[in-house]
Amino acid sequence: MAAETGQLVAALGAAFREGTLKSLTEAFGEITVVVDADRYIDVMRSLRDRADLRFEMLIDLCGVDYSSYGGSAWEGARYGVVSHLLSLSHNRRLRVRTFAPDDDFPVVPSVIDIWPAVNWFEREAFDLYGIMFPGHPDLRRLLTDYGFVGHPFRKDFPLSGYVEMRYDPEQARVIYQPVTIEPREVTPRVVREENYAENE
Repeated sequence: MAAETGQLVAALGAAFREGTLKSLTEAFGEITVVVDADRYIDVMRSLRDRADLRFEMLIDLCGVDYSSYGGSAWEGARYGVVSHLLSLSHNRRLRVRTFAPDDDFPVVPSVIDIWPAVNWFEREAFDLYGIMFPGHPDLRRLLTDYGFVGHPFRKDFPLSGYVEMRYDPEQARVIYQPVTIEPREVTPRVVREENYAENE
């Protein structure tokens, strides 16, 4: 495994001049590279097309809200996009991470022209995190309803949401209305016997 990882690191070093990749780390036998959003498309195209890399397949893409990561405050951009690539030619995997530069309006270029299979993955990241993918031909909600307000995987999204739907017999249809339940704190209540943990 170490030899294969070393070969991939060498191939990445040969493919990209210094400073193109913000960082390259290894954990559990897998390589993760971080790329600036403005270089993302060029790097991804090179990862697919260069003979010494040949990552022909994008197997996953997901959005991430790093607003609180690892139990503490996160330093840097809040929203990231993580892609997992597979090279069938070289039997290698690679994780690529990039961050949206603007936390208020997260934007990361679409890689749908490079790997068409990313279509629904980018739609999911848009729906759940609100990350925009310019260049995507059909960026619309995938898992939530068209009338849904907000993006439910953002860490500041309330557990009860903003709206609820119910059937209105007077209108004979389903309607949306503001949430009627009280926000609740999700702290488990611990119930113990009076002499719990005392030696008998």
